[in-house]
Amino acid sequence: MSSTESANDRATSAVASALRTLEAEASGVTALAAAMQADLGAAFAEACDLIRNAKGRVIITGLGKSGHIGRKIAATFASTGTPAFFVHAAEASHGDLGMITAEDVILALSWSGEQAEMKNLITYATRFRIRLIAMTADANSTLGKAADVALALPKAREACPHNLAPSTSSLMLLALGDALAIALLEGRGFTSIDFSVLHPGGKLGALLKYARDLMHGGDAVPVKPLGTPMSDALVEMTSKGFGCVGIVDGKGHLVGIVTDGDLRRHMRPDLMMALVDDVMTKNPKTIRGDLLAGEALDMLNTAKITAVIVADGRTPVGILHLHDLLRAGVA
Repeated sequence: MSSTESANDRATSAVASALRTLEAEASGVTALAAAMQADLGAAFAEACDLIRNAKGRVIITGLGKSGHIGRKIAATFASTGTPAFFVHAAEASHGDLGMITAEDVILALSWSGEQAEMKNLITYATRFRIRLIAMTADANSTLGKAADVALALPKAREACPHNLAPSTSSLMLLALGDALAIALLEGRGFTSIDFSVLHPGGKLGALLKYARDLMHGGDAVPVKPLGTPMSDALVEMTSKGFGCVGIVDGKGHLVGIVTDGDLRRHMRPDLMMALVDDVMTKNPKTIRGDLLAGEALDMLNTAKITAVIVADGRTPVGILHLHDLLRAGVA
């Protein structure tokens, strides 16, 4: 066998393995969705109520792969408006139980529900009457029986060919945690504006800025009144550098816009002597200052334009260019 054939065989084998893994994990999520429409649904709704009505935070705990999944679930809860943090189940027995108060709710992740390290945490929850939600595959396990609510996941085969390495089970725990976070988000009416408060950094933070945060205002806004000669309008367009000029009436209300495209469409020898009234596009698109930057980007892309006037009602207050969004990291 040539080296090329050997490399091709390895590539084919790797892709086949990946497909088996994805199919196994997909079957686990499918089984979870089916369980949600049966017995798991009632327990899920009860867990949501426990978390929603808690005066404190959600304390998420777990060990091993369940612990890693628990950290991610805690981060998702916190970023979607449900105060939460992760406590390692083993560290809890060495002082970290002090992080948990009687007003909190514990969400404990354990596929088997029988880890010895969980027992001290269960005892603590029982002693101080802290509500406990179990996320486990065995509702009759030590953890499942001790919990106020047991979210019993359906049995599923791991993607590992030996049915040992947590893979399908980890994905199912993660999916159920995400389902809880989103159900709570939707239940409390958590909006994109609330989301922006918790995500001020990175590209996500940029997407959640407002148009007013990125727009050019004041004298930078290219504006001319009705009756302006096109020669003057062209000077305004060129000096402001946005490739357009807004046209306002006597009340300062935006009634039109002259763009580079309008110049090309009306190109003729006497164009510079014409009035903007005859060249402008009437009733141009505008956006509000409180429009999210991500939505403004979608609007520019959909309309296939590079700049848009920001208006307060019918009064222009700024202009936002695609380059402003690029510089802010939105696009």
